[in-house]
Amino acid sequence: MVNRRKFIKNTSLGGAFLLAGNTFADIIPVGNITTSIDNEPIVISTWDFGIAANAAAWQILKNNGRALDAVEQGAMVPEADPKNQSVGLGGLPDRDGIVTLDACIMDEFGNCGSVAALQNILHPISVARRVMEKTPHVMLVGNGALQFALQQGFKQVNLLTPESEKDWKEWLKKAEYKPVNNIENKSFSPRKLPGNEYNHDTIGMLALDSKGNLSGACTTSGMAYKIHGRVGDSPIIGAGLYVDNEIGGATSTGVGEEVIRNVGSFLVVELMRQGYPPEEACKEAVMRIIKKKPETAKEVQVGFLALNKKGQYGAYAIQKGFSFAVCNKQNQELLIKGNSYY
Repeated sequence: MVNRRKFIKNTSLGGAFLLAGNTFADIIPVGNITTSIDNEPIVISTWDFGIAANAAAWQILKNNGRALDAVEQGAMVPEADPKNQSVGLGGLPDRDGIVTLDACIMDEFGNCGSVAALQNILHPISVARRVMEKTPHVMLVGNGALQFALQQGFKQVNLLTPESEKDWKEWLKKAEYKPVNNIENKSFSPRKLPGNEYNHDTIGMLALDSKGNLSGACTTSGMAYKIHGRVGDSPIIGAGLYVDNEIGGATSTGVGEEVIRNVGSFLVVELMRQGYPPEEACKEAVMRIIKKKPETAKEVQVGFLALNKKGQYGAYAIQKGFSFAVCNKQNQELLIKGNSYY
């Protein structure tokens, strides 16, 4: 059982410091590059709940398993956690009280699968993988995605927990839609803030396996109290997730509309192709958002996380508070606070 300690150390402009009790043998700050030593297997994911997700993924990676299997297993952890109100079971619903889930997955060959606005299925990441492997398509949505999931043997479950239903009913009293930045890093629960919702309802994961292959996954219940049918960046290949096995992978978190408008994760990978280190590529993608909509950017959070072929990783966000989890042979519980513009 992983110890989800919330010890967080600030990064320097381009390096990362370790949690107390660890040594400097596991990561090496080099300019603005943070690298996993000897290019060993590594998995990284967004937010502090990424620690538990990484632990599940590491069980695959440490036994020389495939990165694709690792990110699927990792993503399934927050999907099944009813206490996580931004992913899967217990996710905060839309304005009509319906929990809808989005997810995508991408492997080392450029294969990808996605589902959007999926209801009543516990593990959308696994359905996305079936779309990738069992159909000629990339994305299935709504009732079609549900029909496909049922045909593949997935069982329907009620995703709306009593806690999330209570929060939704409280929200209905005013029905205000006002994002709060980095809410899960604050000392209060969202249930103390009726009328507000997450604006980064995602876990994005990237893994490099022992064969040097990359894969990624992204899964979410989307923005709380969204208009029914709204789809964010998480299930969109190139926006919420992109992997190029020659270069690296990237994933995003935050207000999906801003990520989609900039094809954010694809942009990060292409910048790495041009020679940008991961953190600098993430920063440039953030700056594109700020430049296009400076006033909007002051009010929202968007963060990018990237991993390149060498096992180097980095992150950057608009607002302070974005954290990401790293797991490799030397560290299983490393949590890093990413740099930000504001």
